[in-house]
Amino acid sequence: MTRYPALFSRLRKSGRAAFVPFAVLGYPSPQTSLKWIRPLLEFADALELGLPFSDPIADGPLIQMASQAALAAGACRASNLAIVTAIRTEYPDLPIGLLVYANLIYRMGVDAFYATVREAGVDSVLVADVPVTEIEPFATQACAQGIDPILIAPPNAPDPTLEQIARKTRGYTYVVSRSGITGTETVAGRPSIELLTRLRDLGAPPALVGFGISNPRDIRRMLEAGADGVIVGSSLIEKARLPHDLRPYLQELRQATQR
Repeated sequence: MTRYPALFSRLRKSGRAAFVPFAVLGYPSPQTSLKWIRPLLEFADALELGLPFSDPIADGPLIQMASQAALAAGACRASNLAIVTAIRTEYPDLPIGLLVYANLIYRMGVDAFYATVREAGVDSVLVADVPVTEIEPFATQACAQGIDPILIAPPNAPDPTLEQIARKTRGYTYVVSRSGITGTETVAGRPSIELLTRLRDLGAPPALVGFGISNPRDIRRMLEAGADGVIVGSSLIEKARLPHDLRPYLQELRQATQR
């Protein structure tokens, strides 16, 4: 069993939703990436990590920049997974999710990829560019390795799609706040109460909402709609590029998850 059920159980008892920061592995460089991630770990209920990729089509300019910078600095599979292993060693109870694009999995081989990331300490894998209709080979191998396959629930998904998502996803459900790509350039939408209620009725895992969330007001709007937590990524990269301590911003975001 992965670490997500225990996390959501603890949060329900404490009256809080999940705060899940996102970071690109190997950014700004393989040597400094863990140092960049450490402040996130101080406030994270779970962590979402992206494997840098040359064409991250689901991501906006800031995450694209971070991915390109990591690759230019020499980030590779070994260095990226070494960071994951270091985090897992230091935070044995923290759920760690991996966001990846299908080409990176195919390049290594589906079986070998899931076995390798399991050994590094990963709890879940979200394949960002594979729709639910094509997820079966990835989900099957993930489950065989004890890893949760994460699926994305878009805001306009019809009922048959939501039914497949609820059946195949594990750990949590990634609900996007609006159509499009990640980033702070477009204001986060608010997922409909109907969408989140429908997912719950279908037995889907807890819903974490992402895309465009950058401030406490955004977080409160997501929780009011019924989200179980939020994923914040682009705004963290944006803030971290400025010469000041990221911790006050992280604390502000985490405090907003109190119900």
